[in-house]
Parts: sequence; structure tokens; C-alpha cells
Amino acid sequence: MTSAPTRLRLADLASRKPTRFNIAPTGAALAALQEMFEVDDLRKLRFEGHISPQGKRNWFLSAHLGATVVQPCVSTFAPVTTRIEEEVERLYTDTPPEVEDASEIEMPEDDRIEALPEEIDLMAILSEALALAIPAFPRAEDAPAVEISVTEPGKEAMTDDDAKPFAGLADLLKKSDET
Repeated sequence: MTSAPTRLRLADLASRKPTRFNIAPTGAALAALQEMFEVDDLRKLRFEGHISPQGKRNWFLSAHLGATVVQPCVSTFAPVTTRIEEEVERLYTDTPPEVEDASEIEMPEDDRIEALPEEIDLMAILSEALALAIPAFPRAEDAPAVEISVTEPGKEAMTDDDAKPFAGLADLLKKSDET
């Protein structure tokens, strides 16, 4: 991993100017991320940006995540290479949106807002952004369409046409016209 710190204590940061960071995991850190996300290869991983003071107590993180990920295709298992370029933003505030009833939590309008921590873990933010950006079902360009049918033994599987609400309407109209 680069020699840059990946945990930043907010109390130690400059209160009048942005603090810049540039993280490019290598070696064991890169291998750990590759294993965590169960990808065949992870390269050109870089997370760079800055943290700026916002008012007296709030902080704003703005960063760019870049990576190349190689995963097996979900239908052919051929390697699929994806280039990830994502913008990442977080607003750390000492007055996060209030939660009235913990049993029913609604997503706030601005999903960038987080409670003000004592320190910001840049590797945790990198990991979260990467997890959201990696394709869940990578497909090779020449991969054939896959149709899966699952049902109970002895019964006929439901098709896409069966799921359409008006699929049998023409047959019903024809039968009603005959009577």
C-alpha cells in the first residue's frame, strides 16, 4: 500500500484548507481486496481526492475511485474485464438526520450524509465504493442468453409468456366468439 495514511483524525486536519489523499493499494492490501470481492484480478486501483472543512464542524469528502476488475462471466465463465470510474462524496455532519423509530428507517434524500466520526477510514470508504461499483452479474459480450426454469418435480415450469397478464387473452376472445 502507498505510504499515505488511510485513517485521518479530523481533529488533526487543517481547518481552513482541504487535506488531499491518494491511495493506491498494492501487494497484500490489493490481494486482500481481491479476495474480499471474489474477483479474478484487481488492478490499477486508485482512490484520490480531498477532505475539506465545511463550516465549523462539518467535513466534505470528494474523491474519485478508479479500478480495473476481472471477473468470470455468469453464463460462460469467460473472463470479463470492467473499468470502474466512480465519483465518491460524503458529508460528515454533527447534526445527521434524526431517526424517530428505529424499526422503520427511511433512506434520507441525500445519501451522502453521515454522522461526524472522530476519524475517517479511507480504506473503508474505498471498499464500500468498490463493492457498489463491481458488476454483480458480469456478462461477456458474446455470451448467449440464459433461460432458467425452476419448478416443483412433476409440474411444468412457468415461462415468460405465462407471466404476461394478457398472454392468453386472444385465446379467450376466440373461444367467446365461437359460442
